[in-house]
Amino acid sequence: MKPLKEFTIPYVGLKIGKHHFDYQIDKTFFEHFEYDDFNDVNINTTLVFEKKTTLLELHFDVSGFVNVNCDLTNEPYDQYVKGDFDLVVKFGEAYNDDFEDIVILPHGEYEINVAQYIYELIILSMPAKRIHPGIEDGTLDSEILKKLEELSPKGLEEREEASEDIDPRWNTLKKLLTDK
Repeated sequence: MKPLKEFTIPYVGLKIGKHHFDYQIDKTFFEHFEYDDFNDVNINTTLVFEKKTTLLELHFDVSGFVNVNCDLTNEPYDQYVKGDFDLVVKFGEAYNDDFEDIVILPHGEYEINVAQYIYELIILSMPAKRIHPGIEDGTLDSEILKKLEELSPKGLEEREEASEDIDPRWNTLKKLLTDK
């Protein structure tokens, strides 16, 4: 994976203080990471980059829509994505990213590429289970939903009737547990 050039920030030339960077993320951004779970992407990313004398503070905000397939019906829909992330960049002897929100860069470095952090923030802002909003409000009409309904287990009433028809020998065994 080649680093995305527009996401590289040369912080050596920046003055001390806050700097704002805005990025428009689309599907081609995820192609660089060989991630193809998204059908379409339209996400605005705002980066507030604060340069201090001994460290850098980065605050990422992402919001927008990602077109994905539903986990239940495989129907495409637009999933709203919103997230934020704070990153502290310190300087030391060697590169170290063992902590999730602290990165240590060698003293000789003069730029940082933020593409990986934006990518991870968007991926982690997605819900674990992607369900089409039409399923929740009942407006989605899909062949897959009809088949799922047809194959779903029977209702609780039938389960209760089945539990009443238990062999009486089991009841005497259950007494052993309660007679202690």
